[in-house]
Amino acid sequence: MPKIAYVAKKFGAASLLIIENSNVIIAEYAAQGYDLTLRQLYYQHVARGLLANNDKSYDRLGAIISDARRAGLIDWNSIVDRTRYVRTPASWSGPDAIIEASAAQYSIDFWAAQDYRPEVWVEKDALVSVLEVACQPWHVPFFSCRGYTSDSEIWAAAQRIRKVMAAKQSAVIIHLGDHDPSGIDMSRDITDRLNMFVGSKVEVRRIALNMAQVRQYNPPPNPAKLTDTRYASYRQRYGASSWELDALNPTTITDLIEAQIRGLIDPLAWEVDEIRCDEGKRLLQAVSSRWGELTSNL
Repeated sequence: MPKIAYVAKKFGAASLLIIENSNVIIAEYAAQGYDLTLRQLYYQHVARGLLANNDKSYDRLGAIISDARRAGLIDWNSIVDRTRYVRTPASWSGPDAIIEASAAQYSIDFWAAQDYRPEVWVEKDALVSVLEVACQPWHVPFFSCRGYTSDSEIWAAAQRIRKVMAAKQSAVIIHLGDHDPSGIDMSRDITDRLNMFVGSKVEVRRIALNMAQVRQYNPPPNPAKLTDTRYASYRQRYGASSWELDALNPTTITDLIEAQIRGLIDPLAWEVDEIRCDEGKRLLQAVSSRWGELTSNL
């Protein structure tokens, strides 16, 4: 894990403490298989009583982290920007390499023999890596809505759902978002537009963030936005505070998602598909191991 120094910088005692605490949090995330965004790092500081919950603290943390990374005190790979990344086309050293990779990556549609077909949607990009950990082992598609989802994406989802229904399966959209005026309303909006585009009722399960979870996990509160057009009705029901999904520990979010997915699975059909998938991998691995022999006379 690279800690690379590009500049020399002396830090005061208060900044060094923030850097030390940040490295502890980063190590905890890494041990669970997660990287994290600056926002997630900030909320972990707030939840542990290490920083105040305000914009000044967030900006100060961002400045210290930037300086600490450049000074070689924080791993460059540990904090990520999920909104900006390079798309690199796949390439291979030869046909044998892609066969070998295919053996490792081979899978089947595990949900084809199930009664349900789920997708997991989250409000913001920052939590996509958490969804990846939760969804990939169960072969479940996941999607970042980035706020209110566009009509284009909702319509495309509706077309997928229509195919699911044609296959005599039940589609389930598992949705996670912030507990604030717009975050709550997004679940309603997804449901309404899917129902319109599909032409029948679609099951949308909002599994986080809700008030019971706020009481259970005690994430740090923020003032709900007064400028949000949904503020008045939100305040009447929930009060003047709001809570961000990012503030929950990623293992908590993963556990919530996995519990929903497991509840949709027919274990016997799943076990049969696991055997089929393993057999397909074995066949590809056999081809890969004998590639030279198979192609020597071509």
